[in-house]
Amino acid sequence: MAVMQAPSYLAYVFWHWLRAGGDVAAYEDALAAFQHTLQANAPPGYRGAAVFRHDPDPWLSAPGPHYVDWYLTDGSAALDPLNDAAVSAACLAAHDAAAGAAAGGTAGLYRFRQGAAEIGDVHFATWFSKPAGMRYQALDADLAERTKAIPSQLWSRAMTLGPTPEMCVLAPVAIPLPAEFDAIHVPMELLWPPASDARQHHQ
Repeated sequence: MAVMQAPSYLAYVFWHWLRAGGDVAAYEDALAAFQHTLQANAPPGYRGAAVFRHDPDPWLSAPGPHYVDWYLTDGSAALDPLNDAAVSAACLAAHDAAAGAAAGGTAGLYRFRQGAAEIGDVHFATWFSKPAGMRYQALDADLAERTKAIPSQLWSRAMTLGPTPEMCVLAPVAIPLPAEFDAIHVPMELLWPPASDARQHHQ
């Protein structure tokens, strides 16, 4: 999974955290094993996933370490096949190994708005709210201008499904925004796929 260039893409985004006293290395190995198995048994409309370890988010009160998975699909019609594939016979053992070590999780849906980026170059999520009175067309133009020299992806929360502010930019750097955007900058480290693999596989 790498370059996003179509506004029809929908991401299922899943935040999760390890049980207290859990083995971090074993958990991360289990996450990678599940992603590898899911990719090998990819359902229709599934474009791959990225898993990040990240700094604490304000909407997560659980102790760390924290992780977030971005599952990219061609749209809402791909969500049921993805859900079924994750617990299919081929993936169930790998799914349960990772899920059994997690203390909890929360999730949301996010619609791709604009941009193009290699997921291996993502090191920050900049979450923010649309300023009151600003139209979405103006917001898109504003972010396009601010990120024109930065490989980035702009996403927006779909149907208010998710614990986050409405908007997110994934990019190699934190995106500076005016105070009225109430921006939250979250450093992230890519765990899956390895950065070298992410750069070699383009959609």
